[in-house]
Amino acid sequence: MSAAPRRALPPWAEIGLLPLVNVALALITVGIIVMAIGVDPLRALNLLVVGALGSSEAIGYTLYYATNFAFTGLAVAVAFHAGLFNIGGEGQAYIGGLGAGLCVLALDRFLPGVIVVPLAILAAAAFGAAWAAVPAWLQAHRGSHIVITTIMFNFVAAALMVYLMVNVLIAPGSMTPQSRGFEGTRMPAMHEVLAALGITVAQSALNLSILLAIVCCVGVWAFLWHTPWGYALRTMGHNPDAATYAGNDLKKLTMIAMCLSGALAGFVGVNEILGVHQRLVLDFTAGYGFAGIAVSLMGRNHPLGIALAALLFGALQQGGAELAFEIPAMTREMVVVIQGLVILFSGALANLPRPWLQALLARVRRA
Repeated sequence: MSAAPRRALPPWAEIGLLPLVNVALALITVGIIVMAIGVDPLRALNLLVVGALGSSEAIGYTLYYATNFAFTGLAVAVAFHAGLFNIGGEGQAYIGGLGAGLCVLALDRFLPGVIVVPLAILAAAAFGAAWAAVPAWLQAHRGSHIVITTIMFNFVAAALMVYLMVNVLIAPGSMTPQSRGFEGTRMPAMHEVLAALGITVAQSALNLSILLAIVCCVGVWAFLWHTPWGYALRTMGHNPDAATYAGNDLKKLTMIAMCLSGALAGFVGVNEILGVHQRLVLDFTAGYGFAGIAVSLMGRNHPLGIALAALLFGALQQGGAELAFEIPAMTREMVVVIQGLVILFSGALANLPRPWLQALLARVRRA
């Protein structure tokens, strides 16, 4: 006897309500753990919220972190819709930042920033896409598993960056593995842009890369659900045989999906290298590529859900720093535990509350 088909939740509940319930369950679990170490969970929650949203500076840093999470979450989602699991966002973001930095270092002394910045953004996308294209080609033409190759390329990217920063791109006379500073070339800071419009906010790392993230969210939504290429990618992800029967070239679609995914991850370099550090440095990705997997899963691989999940993870990143500062017992490791529980309930246990929500919505419909 075949199992009864699982009833699907309405789209609004799938994208909005189910993730909220998952987050609530994670926070309840966190509250129990916090009580066990002798900390008032309500005070901890208050500090977390105030640290993330309590001032214009806090909001700026929350949005700055959310920008990176949005880029990597979208990168994972595009590949996932094509039936590919891209775990190489960390390496693609790294190489994307390298591309942006190399572009600026080559041109900032000859061209004005208004020209160099758009070229550096394109370079970040091109380098990220190129780094993702190699695992894509290996999967499409040689049958290598995309998960294995993308993981391996994360380590290759890290080793390549260390070599270049220590031996090639290091600033003359510097003892720190970093390039020279960019000259007149950077992403404008958001507080400067708002000040020009007569709005005063505190300084933060937030820059115009957030507008690029918004454009990417809209662009991914339009591409996947309103273009024939996006439809072909989603068809391949759901049923490769059907995509082949419809006349699609799966090898070409694999290359397209992974290159788009790598380009999106490469934009992390724009936010970090052009917007914050304004020079090439090591370890600027800070795990955003791996966290993007959780952001995409929590956002149900939809751009709107990913944007909301990125805001949540940005708030946890910024609020967690404030929490660790105010309560010594809440170390950075405990903040990582909070993030891990959110990932656990939004990923591995994402369907745990589904039967309860289905029963509740069924009762509401009957009533």
